[in-house]
Amino acid sequence: MAVELQILGRAVKAVQYRQHRALDSRLASVGSTLAQWDALRAISRAPGASARELAAATFQSEQAFGTLTGRLVAQGLVDRRPGHGRRIEHHLTPEGERRLEAGHAVADAVLAECFEALTPAEREALLGLLHKVADSAPQGVENSPVRTPGS
Repeated sequence: MAVELQILGRAVKAVQYRQHRALDSRLASVGSTLAQWDALRAISRAPGASARELAAATFQSEQAFGTLTGRLVAQGLVDRRPGHGRRIEHHLTPEGERRLEAGHAVADAVLAECFEALTPAEREALLGLLHKVADSAPQGVENSPVRTPGS
């Protein structure tokens, strides 16, 4: 029996939506949103990265990432520093590190709940299939950073 591709696409989106809503809701308990925590996570993985690199890593436009980073700087979670040429580098502050770690604990709990219906072997198979789909993006579609550790 062939799977209707629009139904498959909607099922992927439904799982993502449920996961994002749960993460956003529960991250509030540590003073963060999903977008903020994801930005902190991206900066932690690539200290000194540019806004362009971090926007791509967090699936945002450069403008949206710049606005978000402005809020993180105002909260004392991120430092922006001059880099080579016109490059502005992004680094976590000690408070940003603490917020990120608190978010990791929340995310681990939420994601365990989201994927509890799958066995470890099914989780591994799902991850492999998602990598296969992401790696075969159509011509002209930017591949997303799905292979980022811990995403």
